[in-house]
Amino acid sequence: MIELPVIPSENQRKKRPDWLRVKLPIGPEYAKVRTLVDTHKLHTICESGNCPNMGECWGAGTATFMILGNVCTRSCTFCAVATGRPNEYDTDEPRRVAEAILLMKVKHAVITSVNRDELKDRGAEIWYQTVRAVKEVSPTTTIETLIPDTKGNWDALIRMIEAGQEVVSHNMETVERLYRRVRPQARYERSLEQIRRTKDYGQRTKSGIMLGLGETVDEVLKAMDDLVEHGLDILTLGQYLQPTKMHHEVIEWIHPETFAMYREEGLKRGLKYVESGPLVRSSYHAERHVNV
Repeated sequence: MIELPVIPSENQRKKRPDWLRVKLPIGPEYAKVRTLVDTHKLHTICESGNCPNMGECWGAGTATFMILGNVCTRSCTFCAVATGRPNEYDTDEPRRVAEAILLMKVKHAVITSVNRDELKDRGAEIWYQTVRAVKEVSPTTTIETLIPDTKGNWDALIRMIEAGQEVVSHNMETVERLYRRVRPQARYERSLEQIRRTKDYGQRTKSGIMLGLGETVDEVLKAMDDLVEHGLDILTLGQYLQPTKMHHEVIEWIHPETFAMYREEGLKRGLKYVESGPLVRSSYHAERHVNV
């Protein structure tokens, strides 16, 4: 029997617990990354997604780059990235991302993007060119690509994942029951299928789930079972943090002991690596996921 900490009262839920405190981004390495990102006119999910680990990661000289602009065609209720009609994509972006990674001397780069559902190839060619550009100028840099839902365009998926990256990630984000509310333009089974096809192609697979959106323990464990069945290697679990009052509310603050329990359950189910904690995000400690 799995024992969990007592669920906090309604009043306690409104106050962010002590274990979610983060340090403000400061220091010379943070300033260096800030300058490079601005100079090369790059977007990072660290900023657009209000990541709580931005200070830690940028302070270590790393960042997760977001390609294909900073306006998404989806309207997920958890996400801080702007929603709307994106501008035309920048064909020079792959070169600029690669140059910034070289200047930053990044050993492991994480690249993600907004959804570009209005594009026939979902932005796959820019994905391919970006990975190839990084590998060309910095061949020792390992790469994780956190790719969006291709809406069943499997040719686009193959183009996104055939450029030579070491890890391919696609986030489930939440449990099956909450998909319609949290990811209204996505489908649970389709995301699982995308992970399976990625694994069948021979890639190291990764996904992430946010907790605190109203899911139950059984639903999280079922999601783990589904992911293992579809070939997942690496799973990240973190606390959902509400970006604004207009976004999905935090239903529950998940205790660190519960995160530890989920880590153990994931490993018992056959996952090769589970990163689980209140402040964990998809790219947190991503360099550890390359060789699992």
